Amino acid sequence: MTQSTGGGRPRTRRVTLADVARRAGVDKAVVSRVVNDDPLLNIRPETRARVTAALKELDYRPNVAARSLRTARAGTIGLFIPDFANPVYAEIITGAETAAAERGCALMVGSSTAGGGGAQSYLDLLGQGRVDGLLLAGGTIADEEQATLADRGLPWLFVNRRGPEAGRHVILDDVLGARMAVDHLLDLGHRRIAHVGGPAGADTAHRRRDGYATALRRVGVEEDPRLVVQGSYGPEGGAQAARRLLDDPEPPTALFVANVTSAIGVLSALRARGITVPGEMSVIAVHDLPLAEHLIPPLTTVRMPLRALGARATRLLLSVPADHPVEEIVREPIELVVRQSTARPG
Repeated sequence: MTQSTGGGRPRTRRVTLADVARRAGVDKAVVSRVVNDDPLLNIRPETRARVTAALKELDYRPNVAARSLRTARAGTIGLFIPDFANPVYAEIITGAETAAAERGCALMVGSSTAGGGGAQSYLDLLGQGRVDGLLLAGGTIADEEQATLADRGLPWLFVNRRGPEAGRHVILDDVLGARMAVDHLLDLGHRRIAHVGGPAGADTAHRRRDGYATALRRVGVEEDPRLVVQGSYGPEGGAQAARRLLDDPEPPTALFVANVTSAIGVLSALRARGITVPGEMSVIAVHDLPLAEHLIPPLTTVRMPLRALGARATRLLLSVPADHPVEEIVREPIELVVRQSTARPG
């Protein structure tokens, strides 16, 4: 909104809640609760629509600094990831940042590669009152670190991992994603299917292993322990696992890889051994990133809803009280993306 200065020049005046309330014909408190997405607000849909329209027409922007002083909130949430080098986390970050912005919050991201490799250094850096909540994506968190969160009363959620006890987490349906990948190989006619898994301590690795085993059982194929090799989520981990599988006297005809970055190493190891893909070995991986279609050959993947995961976790973090349980699975959309790395066995 504008008003005249003494010299006749217009100057901008911040649009207030009262301005929006007058435009919408409601009380200022109603506008405030709509802006803050109060889950307990019970108004008619047409009233909410009228308030939302007034907010948009007047281009209302919350006074973040004033609101922070009134509510003692930082207007920032934290996201802790294991490694910035893994492009999978970029998708989660994008979803979380978008959802945070919708709520008028900023996103602060840190990783375990800085400050000694643990979450505790990140928690110490945040200090008291620097964030309104914390998302913990991947990696591990020690008992003392979880106790620190509890002592501070800081809302937190595990993102795509579950803690040792039931509590607060939002995960993907990795079991279904793995089943879809292995089902694709089975439908092509493969029966000797190996699994390049993730780290032994990773919850995602356990769930993807479960999906692999479930898919085999559904068609009466017995899981062969020699065909399951665990490794780190990354090119080198994938390459090492692939080399071990290729050294078996009876190597597989197809590989299900638990992570798209691991698959980069798998393809490199196969190429070094002179094994053609998909002529002699089919390869499929969980997660689909832009780089997958530019690999040689373009990689068949199962696309998981990483951005939806980050967004949902952020919304729950900002809306569910810290002492309430959260156990949710983001199930859609999961999509098989068929490219040139899978074919019928030769």
